[in-house]
Amino acid sequence: MDIEYLLFLQDFRHSINDALTPFLEQVSLFGVTYILLLPVFVYWCLDKRKGLFILAAWKISVTLNALVKLTACVYRPWVRDARIIPAGDAISTAGGYSFPSGHTMMATPLYGGMAMIAGRRKGLRALWIAAILVTGFSRNYLGVHTPQDVLVGLALGGLSLWAAAKLFGYFEAHPEKENRALLAGFIIGILTLLYISYKPYPLDYVDGRLLVDPDRMTREAWGDVGGLMALAAAWYVEKRWVRFSPVGLNPKGVVLCVLGMIPLCWMIGALTGVTVGWFGPHWGRLVQQAILIFYVIVLWPLAMKLCAGGKEGQPDGGDVQTNEE
Repeated sequence: MDIEYLLFLQDFRHSINDALTPFLEQVSLFGVTYILLLPVFVYWCLDKRKGLFILAAWKISVTLNALVKLTACVYRPWVRDARIIPAGDAISTAGGYSFPSGHTMMATPLYGGMAMIAGRRKGLRALWIAAILVTGFSRNYLGVHTPQDVLVGLALGGLSLWAAAKLFGYFEAHPEKENRALLAGFIIGILTLLYISYKPYPLDYVDGRLLVDPDRMTREAWGDVGGLMALAAAWYVEKRWVRFSPVGLNPKGVVLCVLGMIPLCWMIGALTGVTVGWFGPHWGRLVQQAILIFYVIVLWPLAMKLCAGGKEGQPDGGDVQTNEE
């Protein structure tokens, strides 16, 4: 049934001469790249705790995706059925394991987190929820994931968002436990890296070609899991020594945030190539995520604090409210 559904979408895609393909390719791309700028803007400019909540949910989700994906080791739809011909260059760009959908699991906490902090703004919440669903659908439409991949990705991404909300609620009630939780997150990251680096993987060949290169999958996962570890460390550093306050939705604050986005966009798009060249394919991805996360959580907030004259925020912030006007 799942393959038949993908074939139906493939026939429709061909019948309209791929008219929707470029749009849905961009939907997929945006859901895992520059959507990150939105919670960063919230963190820097509007509400530190809410921005941090979304970023934490995102890193929990991508780490969970790496763990599940490299445990299940499910092949892509076109491996299961040669009739599936994905759109564009998906065979080269989406050549790893299929289950669950990584794009969906990244988009769900990012868009979903924005929906949660939108409160009672129903139109805005509907927009963010629609963005999640369209991102998931795009993975089916492009032929790179089965419906099961997307549905489980939605479920696990939602679970990550729920877990982050529960954690932040717990931290609000028990702020003295926060440091222990951050240490636990860092240790979980180390254990996950050890697991994915040393577990056995299937080595199946077709016509002399390895279907999925486990080394490629693990080095990508090093970046995902390393990001969770970096978030835990940067979170502690910021609340212990920086303690900035968001600059506010005013001309100076917006300018500072926009200026901070310029190097951040470069880090998202090009920093990996630099760090991989310096530190190798595994450590390079981990270092790239560490630099990106520390820039977002610590370095640019420190720069904004200095520009604002040393204004200091509360070290432990407030709780995540999801029902405000």
